[in-house]
Amino acid sequence: MRAKRPEEVVKKNFSKDLSVDPVFRLVAEEASLMGVDGYVVGGYVRDLILKRPNKDIDFVCVGSGIAWAERVGARLNLPVTVFKNFGTAMIRHNDYELEFVGARKESYRQDSRKPIVEDGTLREDQERRDFTMNAMAISLGKDSYGDLIDPFDGVEHMREGMIRTPLDPAITFSDDPLRMMRAIRFASQLHFDIEADTYQAIVDQHERIAIVSIERIIDELNKIILSPLPSFGFKLLFHSGLLKKFFPEMVALHGVEYVDNKAHKDNFFHTLQVLDNVSKTSDDLWLRWAAILHDIAKPLTKRFEAGHGWTFHGHEDKGARMVPGIFRRLKLPMNEKMTFVQKLVRLHLRPIVLAYDVTDSAVRRLLFEAGEDTEALMKLCRADITSKNPEKVKKYLSNFERVEQKMLEVEEKDHVRTFQPPVTGDEIIRMFNLPPGKIIGELKDRIKEAILDGEIRNDRDEAISLLHRIALEKGIKPTELTKQS
Repeated sequence: MRAKRPEEVVKKNFSKDLSVDPVFRLVAEEASLMGVDGYVVGGYVRDLILKRPNKDIDFVCVGSGIAWAERVGARLNLPVTVFKNFGTAMIRHNDYELEFVGARKESYRQDSRKPIVEDGTLREDQERRDFTMNAMAISLGKDSYGDLIDPFDGVEHMREGMIRTPLDPAITFSDDPLRMMRAIRFASQLHFDIEADTYQAIVDQHERIAIVSIERIIDELNKIILSPLPSFGFKLLFHSGLLKKFFPEMVALHGVEYVDNKAHKDNFFHTLQVLDNVSKTSDDLWLRWAAILHDIAKPLTKRFEAGHGWTFHGHEDKGARMVPGIFRRLKLPMNEKMTFVQKLVRLHLRPIVLAYDVTDSAVRRLLFEAGEDTEALMKLCRADITSKNPEKVKKYLSNFERVEQKMLEVEEKDHVRTFQPPVTGDEIIRMFNLPPGKIIGELKDRIKEAILDGEIRNDRDEAISLLHRIALEKGIKPTELTKQS
């Protein structure tokens, strides 16, 4: 799972690598014409060495980054977006996003992660960066084009698979506490370790995450969730104390309780296993969020029943009701993404129950409720099998295969997943000359239930025939037009 390490003896000049796009030479020429020293810095350099794709290129000059960007924009005949408050400018070029800034040094107030910025040297600019692997630069100078400038041994630390800060980590994280999330995010994405003193500084400073906006925290969290092995990042968040500061519901899953020598599983680590399992089959962020939240209500529904053991009755419904509140507090999107996660949390036990009694009616109802998200639901259910007993796993998977086969058969016959009423409300109004009202909804629901129960097929003629029988029972007379048809 680890990112590819730098080659054993890393080259010191990257001019050949910069030839991937002539924009690097053009940017270098404009810096030279301005009489300033220019550099490629940060993440692009890191990923160039790690052989990872990166379309965001940061340029730093010892001078005005905005003036540099405007000259480059004029040469490329491209618009320049200027952020005067930050002293930066950005150009979109082909697939790249080019950002320009003047070298700077920063200082911080205790109650804010917004820096006080002053002009600085390249060394001061590198010192202010979060990690040694992000503090490297490549020169764009005429006589040093492509030379690597690595004052804090970033290449060596990447070779070790180690995340370190350029300066004292206590200061680095206190100045900008979001860097603690970034350290764990990079560890999770690259499967690197965090150097011991650097991690201890996160533990010591974790309370300061409170001054960071929840939007910035969740942006980093989502990147951890999308990493190849997200449990790695979550364990670092948990043990450092960061997770409890912004996601206490997940921390509440942790722990095992014993009564009469009977224990339940640790639902925190079970959740992480489910998340990793989902990550093997899907890159969908929201399916991964469904994995995180599928058991979120277990601490609230946990009961011990004498002679039986631990139960979590109704945790799927309670969890589904918790989803909107969690999304709202974490500033996650309150739209169809939330609805998708809520649906999967509510339904995640249904295929397991079905496996023991695979009736057509139950399968129809599940297909109707899951709809277009049926495949996602089944991925989550398969991921939820975390038993260490291979025989149990084999049995559960075999049961799911039976359920999925029955789903295919029922769907081919009844087309329930994309269910549309075979008779509309307007048609019912015309058929029986009824005013709009509650009775129309009742008749439509009766048709739907009849289809789901297998009483009739999902067929217009059968639905109309059933409507006439119901109308007769209720003493509702069809219109003359309906009689003739």
